[in-house]
Amino acid sequence: MNVGKQIEEGLLTKNPVAVQLLGLCTALAVTTSLLNGLGMGLCVLVVLTLSNGLLSALGPYLPERIHMVSAVVVTASLGGVADLIVQAFFPDLAGNLGLFLPLMAVTCVLLSGAGVYAYENGVASAVLEGLCRGLGYTLVLVLVGVIRELLGKGSFGEGLLNSGRGFQVFPAQFAAGGLVHPVGGFLVLACVIAAVQGFLARPKKAARRKETVRR
Repeated sequence: MNVGKQIEEGLLTKNPVAVQLLGLCTALAVTTSLLNGLGMGLCVLVVLTLSNGLLSALGPYLPERIHMVSAVVVTASLGGVADLIVQAFFPDLAGNLGLFLPLMAVTCVLLSGAGVYAYENGVASAVLEGLCRGLGYTLVLVLVGVIRELLGKGSFGEGLLNSGRGFQVFPAQFAAGGLVHPVGGFLVLACVIAAVQGFLARPKKAARRKETVRR
């Protein structure tokens, strides 16, 4: 188990959203605020981590032909439990996330590759993989949510900070209201993906320049 490599890949080099472009529908739909992005991200993180651990533990006892079905069943069950918990204790968040909350299991199945990593590795490594990928997913959703809320509403942390009132950074009439609409989600997420891809491409470009100079 290479902890450093797993953390680096989950957060950056193989980030589920910014690099592998997985779970984009959810990332676009729910990230209208910090609260929504953080809420969905944490739900996915918990479900993904627990499902990876369970699948890794159950793997040796399950026939290989039902691995994919088992991954879907386990992930969907945990996603259903998470959905019920959020609805019971955080009804406002559940209302904001809407249909994408019960569908988080689909996102988790995509992020986990239907449990492929979990079945091929030990429990500790599978749990760490789920944790890192879930954290990488959460960070992107939080970043997009903060940008859209701040520039689209002029506020920060509504529903989460300052007794739920959030902080009004600048007057709402000066905000770019279109950023809280679907087209705004596309624009902001595209900028985040481009920034990450550009950052990751810098070492390769530097290596090409050095090779060109040598020639």
